[in-house]
Amino acid sequence: MAYKCTTAKRKTTDFIVVHCSATTSKMDIGAAEIDRWHRAKGYQCIGYTFVIRRNGTVEEGREVDVIGAHVQNHNATSIGICMVGGVAADGKTAENNFTTEQFASLKQLVARLKTKYPNAVVQGHRDFHGVTKACPSFDCKAWVKENKL
Repeated sequence: MAYKCTTAKRKTTDFIVVHCSATTSKMDIGAAEIDRWHRAKGYQCIGYTFVIRRNGTVEEGREVDVIGAHVQNHNATSIGICMVGGVAADGKTAENNFTTEQFASLKQLVARLKTKYPNAVVQGHRDFHGVTKACPSFDCKAWVKENKL
């Protein structure tokens, strides 16, 4: 079930952006919780297109063809995938604490999206110019290369 927003449809898809929820490995949240968080910040609904839970389940966020709210200055041309986790137990330090199941689901999802959007560049949130966050808490470019995506 995708969350409905009145956002316009994307005209192009130049990026598939990987994010983290900036939660610890003990927090098993999904799209519903992130939707509540984003609405509390004033968003129409969840900003991401997909959420990958700790067990690897992929949940829909915003409809796949609408503009998201996940990376400043690139929302109109990107799809956002949020992996649940990414922060150490201290709640502050970036940490690649994602599960094997999450990475398997990410690989399948990105491969499927690349079929539909073959020219889209897959990269982490932190790889955009001017972003100072560690999100998604791992080297997405190296991961893409390693997985031949």
